[in-house]
Amino acid sequence: MSRILLVEDDKSIVDNLTEFLKGEGFDISAVSGQKAALEAMERGVYDMVLLDVSLADGNGFAVCSAIKSDYNVPVIFLTASGDEYSTVTGFSLGADDYIAKPFRPRELVSRIKNILRLTGNAGSAVKLGDVVVDTVRGTACRAGQDLYLSALEYRLMLVFINNRGAVLSRAQLLESIWDIAGEFVNDNTLTVYIKRLREKIEKDPANPTIIKTVRGLGYKVD
Repeated sequence: MSRILLVEDDKSIVDNLTEFLKGEGFDISAVSGQKAALEAMERGVYDMVLLDVSLADGNGFAVCSAIKSDYNVPVIFLTASGDEYSTVTGFSLGADDYIAKPFRPRELVSRIKNILRLTGNAGSAVKLGDVVVDTVRGTACRAGQDLYLSALEYRLMLVFINNRGAVLSRAQLLESIWDIAGEFVNDNTLTVYIKRLREKIEKDPANPTIIKTVRGLGYKVD
């Protein structure tokens, strides 16, 4: 199920569009302003953002710029501003589509599905702290900057993502990276890989908040 963040300050539009899109199989979250939108992007993982230009605070152009800078997420502008300036500005900031109000809900759904298909973003972005992992492109980024993980580091990252919330023993981790290493990976080597990965994805590797150590058991990513 694709997760969509709706950024809109008109309550009637939010209520009607949320109900309709949920009926079409989308998972919808809604916020009304610029600050709330950026906070939502920091907390959650979304496959698309539906974004109004005029917001309760700030504006959609600033939100789009921030999203495109920090996250690999497509944006569709929903706005009553059908003038050429707004359209050009939206696309220049990286918007993937632009639909003027009033719009037909089924046309919007068609546009959403088309953009998700073209961008390959349906369910591909995973957020760990302030790190965004794109499992389709095989990249990990912070603030739009590639962290350049090695093959083994990225494999470890995927193992944690696929077992989010579970405690993984060192034996389980060793087994998971054995085939990609092409050689024997011992317990000491695993320690080195965990250390290197933390150095790239943690703000403070000495006090990790993403890959946590569970004493006597292993490691866990919440």
